Amino acid sequence: MNTAYRNAALWMTGWLAAMLTITVAGREVGRELDVFQIMVLRSVIGFLLLWPLVRRAGGFAAMRTQRLGLHVLRNCVHYGAQFGWFAALLLIPVAQVIAIEFTLPIWTALFAVTLLGERFTPAKLIALAFGLIGVVVIVRPGFATVETGQLIMIAAAFGFGTSVGMTKLLTRTDSAVAIIFWMTIVQTALGIVPALYVWRWPAAHLWPWILVIAFCGTFSHYCYARAMQHADATVAVPMDFLRVPLAALLGWLVYAERVDLYTAAGAALILTGNLLNLGGLRRRV
Repeated sequence: MNTAYRNAALWMTGWLAAMLTITVAGREVGRELDVFQIMVLRSVIGFLLLWPLVRRAGGFAAMRTQRLGLHVLRNCVHYGAQFGWFAALLLIPVAQVIAIEFTLPIWTALFAVTLLGERFTPAKLIALAFGLIGVVVIVRPGFATVETGQLIMIAAAFGFGTSVGMTKLLTRTDSAVAIIFWMTIVQTALGIVPALYVWRWPAAHLWPWILVIAFCGTFSHYCYARAMQHADATVAVPMDFLRVPLAALLGWLVYAERVDLYTAAGAALILTGNLLNLGGLRRRV
């Protein structure tokens, strides 16, 4: 393994650890605090944690952007998706949350085709088909009662995919630190009023979990961006697929959640579609 790939693997390990940790932290805090409050605490504390990187990048002057409108739009969508993610985490098993979240590349591809002018290749069509079938297998409409948490998570995944497409546009002109900086600013502004409306001062035992959410929610994105700097998506993204079995293991160990056959089969279809898409990308590169 060369140095670039090794560095990418290390940063992706940080991403995986952060995303799995925030899954547990989000559920623990969500049992006692409203999601609006969790979101605003995440953004405010995340800004404070990000400040050393902002200073190293050149301070507020380096955070200036000519695309403020796109930052605002991107974070409105991302805020809604993140809200749905936290809400779904309290309603359905961890494995289902993460499996449905992995339809994100499908929605990102649709965004790229419709708004970025990218071509709909056979690999992307296959990924779309496998992903949609995988969601149907997990949700099973008509065969079982579709749970509210599943529908919320599908909407959240769509929002995340749209947000990723907008992020791709922003990376053409703005740095990763600037994108995360504006994420904390805009999402604080979006959430401060509803958070104050439902505000309850967190109990002492919740503060460590809140700090974990803020840290992981902020620096997971930084780890992912750094991984992409060292290697292309065909190297870094497949590592993220480990999150599906690891999330299932986490749900079993921490919450005694069992993974049913439908969730496992649906996750396998979604990941297969993504891998085929990445294989097509590797051949084109």
